[in-house]
Amino acid sequence: MDAKMMDAVSADMMSMPGMQSMDMALMQACMDACAACEQSCTVCAVQGMDCAPASMNCADTCNTMMRSMLRMQGMTPASMMAMLDACIAMCETCEDMCLPHAETSEVCKMSAQACRACADACQALKESMAV
Repeated sequence: MDAKMMDAVSADMMSMPGMQSMDMALMQACMDACAACEQSCTVCAVQGMDCAPASMNCADTCNTMMRSMLRMQGMTPASMMAMLDACIAMCETCEDMCLPHAETSEVCKMSAQACRACADACQALKESMAV
């Protein structure tokens, strides 16, 4: 997302109860990680390995997380935390399913790495909100 769009999102978000302290840089990093993870997991899912169902679910979860951050209307700190928890859990599940194939499949290796990066970005955003 470009700087102008983030400024607009930031202005909308700051008017929402409980969201005034949102770290926009961490939110941007989380959206970027969600987008990368969605793409990686989508590619991984088409390989037809036993990690495919987790990869498809992770791609969908990351897409939902990212889209929810793009339109913050109606979001509350509690719902944001719950969504971040769900995204972290799905990314960790997918990472665990892809890692056994990482030595033989570069796609699974990249997917596991993207899942870890996304879980970490979601966790960082969550921790910033808890302050």
